[in-house]
Amino acid sequence: MNTPSPISPATLTEASAAAARAIPPVWPLAATVAVNPFLGQTEETLAQVGARLGRVGGVPVTMPRDWYSARITDGAITDVDLRAALEAQNAPDIADIAQIRQMASSAATAQDPLPTVADLASKVSGTDWTGLIADRFGHWAAGYFDQGQALWAAPQRRSAYDAWRQTSTHDLTPEIAGLSGFAQFVSDTPDTAEAAMARAVQRLRLTAAALETYLHQLLFSLGGWAQVARYRLWQAELAGGSDATLTDLLTIRLLWEEALLIQHEDAIGAAWERTIADHAAPLTVDADAQADALLQEAWERAAQRDLAQTLAAPTPLADTARPAMQAAFCIDVRSEVFRRALEAVDPRIRTLGFAGFFGLTASHRDFASDVEELRLPVLLNAGVTSTARGDDAKADQAARLKARALRAWGRFKLAAVSSFAFVEATGPIYAGKLVRDTLNLAPTHRPGGPAPRLDPALDLDAQVDAAETILRAMSFTTDFARIVVLAGHGANVVNNPFASSLHCGACGGYAGDVNARLLAGLLNSGEVRTRLVARGIEIPQDTLFVPALHDTTTDEVTFFEQDCPSYPHASDVERAKAWFAAAGDSCRGERALRLPGAAGARDVAARSRDWAETRPEWALAGCKAFIAAPRQITVGKSLEGRAFLHDYTWKSDTDFGVLELIMTAPVVVASWISLQYYGSTVAPGVFGSGNKLLHNVTGGIGVVEGNGGMLRAGLPWQSVHDGADFAHDPLRLSVCIQAPRAAMGDVLRRHDGVRALFNNRWLHLFALDDAGRMAWRYAGDLEWTRCAQDEPLPELAAAG
Repeated sequence: MNTPSPISPATLTEASAAAARAIPPVWPLAATVAVNPFLGQTEETLAQVGARLGRVGGVPVTMPRDWYSARITDGAITDVDLRAALEAQNAPDIADIAQIRQMASSAATAQDPLPTVADLASKVSGTDWTGLIADRFGHWAAGYFDQGQALWAAPQRRSAYDAWRQTSTHDLTPEIAGLSGFAQFVSDTPDTAEAAMARAVQRLRLTAAALETYLHQLLFSLGGWAQVARYRLWQAELAGGSDATLTDLLTIRLLWEEALLIQHEDAIGAAWERTIADHAAPLTVDADAQADALLQEAWERAAQRDLAQTLAAPTPLADTARPAMQAAFCIDVRSEVFRRALEAVDPRIRTLGFAGFFGLTASHRDFASDVEELRLPVLLNAGVTSTARGDDAKADQAARLKARALRAWGRFKLAAVSSFAFVEATGPIYAGKLVRDTLNLAPTHRPGGPAPRLDPALDLDAQVDAAETILRAMSFTTDFARIVVLAGHGANVVNNPFASSLHCGACGGYAGDVNARLLAGLLNSGEVRTRLVARGIEIPQDTLFVPALHDTTTDEVTFFEQDCPSYPHASDVERAKAWFAAAGDSCRGERALRLPGAAGARDVAARSRDWAETRPEWALAGCKAFIAAPRQITVGKSLEGRAFLHDYTWKSDTDFGVLELIMTAPVVVASWISLQYYGSTVAPGVFGSGNKLLHNVTGGIGVVEGNGGMLRAGLPWQSVHDGADFAHDPLRLSVCIQAPRAAMGDVLRRHDGVRALFNNRWLHLFALDDAGRMAWRYAGDLEWTRCAQDEPLPELAAAG
C-alpha cells in the first residue's frame, strides 16, 4: 500500500482554507438573505462547476435533458438560440446544433459522487455510517450553534472542536452501532484541531493533489451546518477578523473518516486507494457537461430574446411638467408590479427604483428591544446607528418590560418541562385566535411605533454627505414633486419560519420601513437641504418626503405621515394614499393569476393571515433581469414582476462612481438572489431546504426535515414549485445597463470578483442604446459583441 509524501502544514492550511471558501454562508432565520449557492465556484464556468460538484456531491447544475427538449420541441428554444450558444461557449466535443438536439433528446449519464470512507464502510458493514454521522453531527451542531431556542443551551467551549470532543467522549451511539472504541478514539485525539487534522490526513494517506476536492466533499456532506460556520467566517472577515469554526468542522468530519478507516482497513483499503487517485485526477468537462451548459445557455438566449422585444417597444415621450407625486421603491422584482400599477393610476405619477436600504447602512435597535438589527446589504458593514424610542421615558420602560415578558413567555412555551402543560393549560385561550386565523378574520398587522432616529453623533456634515450621496446614487437631484413617497417593503405572514426571507434582502432580511423613515427624516431636515444647495442639489421648500412600507404579500401600503406632520400637505398625503390603494387593488388582481388556489384579489390579501398557507406569495420567483436605466426606458412596459429596476442616468454620473456602485453592490446582491432560485430549482435536494410541511426549526437558525440530521439551506420546494409545475424559470440574470461600454469595462477591470461573474456567465451583461434597446452583449475578457437587430442601431453617445 502506497504511503504518500507528508503534506506540509502550509499546504494543508491552504487546502482547508480553499475548502472553506467553496462553501456558501447561510444567514439565520431571524434575518434570512438569499445566498448564491455557487459562491465558491464563480471563478469557473457552469460546465466546470458541474464536473466539480458532480465529483463531490453528484449535484446537477442544470435541469434534466427532457426539460430542455420540451422547449426545443415547442419552439421556445430555436436553432438560432442553439447556434448562438455553441458559438459563445467552448465545447470541443460538440460539433454542431444537430448533435445538441440529439443529446437533448437522450438522458445524460448521472454522475455519482466519489465515495467517502463512510460510504465505503457502509457498503461492507451493512451499517449506514453516512446516515449515522449526519444524525450524530446534527444533534451536536444543533446544540452548539443554538441561538436561544433551547432552554437548556449547550455549554460554550473555546472552539467547535473542543465542544465536539467534550460531547463525543460521552456519546456511545457510534459504539452501539459498531464503531468500536470511538469514545476513546476521540479522547486520544490531539488537543488542537490543526494537529488532529494533520494526523487524520496522514492516516488517511491523502495526497496533496487529492485534498482540493476531498476536503470540499467532506464539508459539502455537512450540509447547512457547514454553511452556518461559513457565515461565522463571513461575519468575522467583514469585521476584519477571522474564525476557525468551519475548519474545526472539517477536522471533526476527518476524524470520523479516520476512525472508520482504522476499523475497516482490510475491507475497503484498496477501494479507498482508488478513490484517493480519483480525487487527485484533474477535473475534466466531458461531452455531457458541455451539452448541459449549452442547453442552459440556449434557454437563456431565448429568454433574452423576449426581453429584448419588450425593451425595444416604443416608449412615450417624457413629460417635462412637475410630477404630481414621486414614489421611490426598492429594486425588488415585486416592486415592478406595483410601480407599473401606480403609474397607470395617474400619468402624472413618477416612480424610481433604488436598493431598499435607501443608502443608509443602519445598525438599528427597534422600540423596546436590545437586539441589534443590521438593516443593510450583507456585503457591507454598518455605517450609521439608529434607534426607535418614544419621547416618554416611562412609556419606553414599560414597553421594554412588556417585551421581555413576552420573550420569556415564548421561551416557556418551548421548554421541555412545560410544553405539554402549556398546551393543556392554555389551549382554550388560543381557540378564538385559531378560528379567526382559519376564517381569515384576523386584522392585518400594521407596523408603527416611534420614528427611528439617527445617532445624534452623526453630525450635520455627515448627514449632508449621506443625503448627497444617496440622491446622486438614485439619479434624483432635480425635478422634485411636491410629495415624494419613500416606500420600503416587507411581508406580514404567520406560521412561517422563512418569513424574513420575504422581507427586503437589501435590508439584511428585515423590512425596509426603518431605512425609509430614516431617509425621509434626513431629507426633510431644513439644515440638510440648505447645505445641499451649495452642492448643486436644490430641494424645493414645498417638497415633503413621506416614508411608507409596501407589504408585498397583501400589496397594502402603510404611510408613516406622523413622522413628518405637515398641515399644508394633508390633502396631498390623502390623495397619495388613494393612489396607492388603487394600485394595490390592481396588483392583487395581477398576482392572483399566478398564486395557486387564489380565486381573486381578496384571496391574495387573505393569504398573509392563513397559518396553513405554504405559499403566501411568490417572493422573487421568476426573476430574470436587472435593468439600470432611466425609468422612461421601461415605463408602460410589463416586465411581469421579473425584473430588478434601478434608476440610473449615466450622463449625470460624471466619474461613473454610481455605475461602479451599481455593478459591485446591487448587481451582486441580485445575482445572489437569482442564483439561489436557480440552485433551488435545478438541484432542490441539495440547494433547496425541502418540504415546508416536514420542517422543524432548529436552534433558531435553520430547519431540518423531520426530527434531525443535516440543516437544510436554500429555498423551500413550495417557493419554486406550485404543486404542478415550476413557478421559477432557472435563468442566470441578464443585467442591462444604459451606460458606455468603456465605463462598464473599466469597472470590470478593477473588480476581479465581479468580472468573474460575467466572464464565466453566472451573469449576462448587456449595454442599452439611447432608445433602451439591448445593443451590445458582453462576451467576456472585456470584449463586446453586437446584438442581432432587425434594423441598424445608433451608438450610445460617448459609448467608447
